[in-house]
Amino acid sequence: MSITMRCYFDCQTWDVHTMMKWTMVMNQWLKRGLPGYCAFCLCSRATESGWCEECYAQLPWNRVSCEQCAEPLLGAGESRCGHCLVEPPSFTITTAALCYQEVVSQLVHDFKFQASPRAGQLLVNLMLSQPPPALGNALLPVPMFPARAKERGFNQAHWLAKRLGKNTGMPVLRARCIKQVPSQRSLNRKERRRNVSDAFRMEGGIPEHVTIVDDVVTTGATGHALAAAALAQGAKRVDVWAAARTPFQKS
Repeated sequence: MSITMRCYFDCQTWDVHTMMKWTMVMNQWLKRGLPGYCAFCLCSRATESGWCEECYAQLPWNRVSCEQCAEPLLGAGESRCGHCLVEPPSFTITTAALCYQEVVSQLVHDFKFQASPRAGQLLVNLMLSQPPPALGNALLPVPMFPARAKERGFNQAHWLAKRLGKNTGMPVLRARCIKQVPSQRSLNRKERRRNVSDAFRMEGGIPEHVTIVDDVVTTGATGHALAAAALAQGAKRVDVWAAARTPFQKS
């Protein structure tokens, strides 16, 4: 066979393989966006919530955690982590049923940075499957600085809070972020607290018991700052409700 003929057949084979590969990718992508398929394993045994029972059971659940900030604990007999014992945050309890790991981190990424409505609704459904013991009187989404919200296109915490409020019958409050906070990804716990100190202001009146809504709790610094603003405005108790918790943050 000549070199020209061999190259021709190689190209034809490559085209077929490429088409098969992209067909599989597109099928998976379509299944992830359609109801009836599990968002995690893509089987057709999904419940109305968007997952199959097997995948739901195998999610990275945050089963043993600090009752105040939801940081995973090593000791089953503990109720609060060392950070909350030494320097308690302004909020009372945190509900974050999942750890920010594995498929959960990918789900949050798809929602937060790709604005996937299916990923967002799955997070709402997961939060509703393991709700806080007491919701209080209103939900308070973590606000974003206007320039950052414009850049991203939406506020993920407000998106979650609106849908959680619709499902629970809870009103949704508003707060303002008045400080352009630099990225906190590389900061430790103390630096994060300083970074968001005095960053929030409440709008209008506030009930006695408020539940802050966010997608992920990392150290609790943002929740602490927003809870402090709510308490200063007249709230008596503030809790936090998030989809996931990032485990074991450095001090």
